[in-house]
Amino acid sequence: MKLVYHSPLSADQQRDAGLIDPQPLAMADQVRYSDLDTNNHVNNCTYFEWFERLRIRYTQTLVEQRLMDAPGPRVVIRSGSIRYLHELLEREDYIVTCRCTGFRNTSYSISQQIWVGGQLRATFDCVLVLLKKDGSGRYPLPDRLKRHFETHDKATAET
Repeated sequence: MKLVYHSPLSADQQRDAGLIDPQPLAMADQVRYSDLDTNNHVNNCTYFEWFERLRIRYTQTLVEQRLMDAPGPRVVIRSGSIRYLHELLEREDYIVTCRCTGFRNTSYSISQQIWVGGQLRATFDCVLVLLKKDGSGRYPLPDRLKRHFETHDKATAET
């Protein structure tokens, strides 16, 4: 299968690329020379850039679908944890995924993964908090967004 770069992958395209459980958003790209460190594998900071790029796209999609108000709240990371499972090398095709796993009143949890040829290479789990535009306090998740998380991402309400 020829991966399509920089475009959302369908569930079938994800399965064809070796992902066991297709995710709501997944995009492919190829490791570039500029992504490498002195050990000739992907620099740890680059993983964060890849995860951030897709997480921003994920949030933009929520705004485009009118699930979040526009201009909307500020979305900030409260906490996050990355796991490096296996190195990535130059010219490898990779897929980054993103989905909501749970939500509360003003925050939601995101799970992200990086896959190469059906092998999980890294994961990033984080909690995103919605803040009022002026930073004066928290911003509640709209009910339509919570329903979307439940139906589209199979996320659960957390207490």
